[in-house]
Amino acid sequence: MEKAFKLDFVNDKAGTLYVNCCGCSQTQPLHSFGPAAKPHYLIHFVLSGKGIFRFHDKEYRLEAGYGFLIQPGELSFYQADEKDPWSYLWVGFAGTKAEEYLGAMGLSARHPIFTCDRSEELYAIVRDMMEHNTYGVADDLRRNGQLGVFLSIIADSAGVVAKDEEDKGNQYVKKAVSFIQNNYCNPIRITDVAEYVCINRSYLYTLFENYLGMSPQEFLTTFRITKARELLDSTDYPIESIALSCGYNDAMVFSKAFHSMKGMSPSQYRKQSHKEKTREQLREVEGLIAQLLENEQKS
Repeated sequence: MEKAFKLDFVNDKAGTLYVNCCGCSQTQPLHSFGPAAKPHYLIHFVLSGKGIFRFHDKEYRLEAGYGFLIQPGELSFYQADEKDPWSYLWVGFAGTKAEEYLGAMGLSARHPIFTCDRSEELYAIVRDMMEHNTYGVADDLRRNGQLGVFLSIIADSAGVVAKDEEDKGNQYVKKAVSFIQNNYCNPIRITDVAEYVCINRSYLYTLFENYLGMSPQEFLTTFRITKARELLDSTDYPIESIALSCGYNDAMVFSKAFHSMKGMSPSQYRKQSHKEKTREQLREVEGLIAQLLENEQKS
């Protein structure tokens, strides 16, 4: 048997992230659930005691401070310990952003287990969800907002168990590259990238060398110069404006970086690019004229 207080919520419209159910439970020895599947994501977090979680032919022995993720549509089984049965809380959720957020947190079918040292905060959030249980926009917004806080606490303090160092490194590099792609137009530095990814600069350097074969600074510069080339090819913006658009406050520094990478100044590159475009246009015109003459001769 199980002493549980749980709530299920009706969600009749799609959203980026929303709560389906939540609850708290004090189980009896050997109380179990499954093997069974759920239609949404489900996170359990152990408050006290012990138990096991089986998923994808793997068995995890868990205790207070551990949590596990159940994927929608996937069979799973969990059972309380015979001598020290666990108590836990849970939150079920779905949404168009759910998989993306969980992946960014490092949680997946391959790595469903995490640890978190902020159990009191997680418990308080679930209690708040259960207290605001009416079918109305105010409580609906509050529960879904609390879900975001719930996941943010896990993301902030969680350690994903059995996650390979290679996977971690790849995630750090992907986050760093994404940050650069979205912020290259600002005067960011590599220290800003490292702070965003939450690792030190030397470790970020090692990861970029291992995964991309270049330093973070080389990647940032290459990305900026590539964007600058696109602007030089497609616009008549002044060099100073292109420099600012690519994160360079000083046009001279930009020109020096461009020359170092392309072997010519931005102005020289633009002239050469325009010449090549002109030649290509002339070849197209000449081709059309030749085709017209050929058609005339045939007629």
